[in-house]
Amino acid sequence: MEWGMKNRMAQLIKPDGHCFFMPIDHGYFQGPTSQLEKPGETVQPLLPYADALFVTRGVLRACIDPSNSLPIILRVSGGTSMVGADLANEVITTSIEEILRLNAAAVGISVFIGTDYEKQTLMNLSNLVNDCEEYGIPVMAVTAVGKELEKRDARYLGLCSRICAELGARVVKTYWCENFEKVAQGCPVPVVIAGGPKCETVLQVFEFVYDGMQRGAIGVNLGRNVWQSEHPVGVARGLQAIIHEKATPMQANELFNDIKHGKA
Repeated sequence: MEWGMKNRMAQLIKPDGHCFFMPIDHGYFQGPTSQLEKPGETVQPLLPYADALFVTRGVLRACIDPSNSLPIILRVSGGTSMVGADLANEVITTSIEEILRLNAAAVGISVFIGTDYEKQTLMNLSNLVNDCEEYGIPVMAVTAVGKELEKRDARYLGLCSRICAELGARVVKTYWCENFEKVAQGCPVPVVIAGGPKCETVLQVFEFVYDGMQRGAIGVNLGRNVWQSEHPVGVARGLQAIIHEKATPMQANELFNDIKHGKA
């Protein structure tokens, strides 16, 4: 691995081998998502707890302070929306020159395996890897499932994650599922857990993240369950404790409650 690639990976994955990525890229297909109407204001109090931001170039330029930012994972796929015919019909939206100009530590791209656009999105990934490896920029592949939530099982997610690794992704973002160790063990590159739909309780968030890390994930790429919470700083602090301090879900929940009630 070249120095530049090592350096960028070290910005994202901390010395303990773990990471907490904060995605705020949802607007690229959802528009002004609840609590992300003003992304810069939403993310500002959460920066001390996360390791990197996952964001589009538009929001990065308009809303993120370049003098006070975490490492950036740049979302570079898109071209569809929630009101369109098919979320899977994505293309690469951002050139390698733009990636370099914005000083991204990594880039992220979705693939939609098992859809009509499987080959297209896998070729998007392959072409992006070809461009980014030339400049030492890691690619994170996101195993998207669109609206088909029933696909989130170990067999399907394990298949998706392995294919992404085979095509050159340096990191794979996928969903937590039962028997998550089957996903992690079959993927030869680091796996991070996506947040998925908003959970009913904060403890549920802490429990699935803790379980996934016990079963082989190195961390999370989790947004909505943090910044859509009534107490986002408490959730972020609890996740940081699980990811970097080996806290249990109950210990993380205690931290959350202390912050919620002004005791920390």
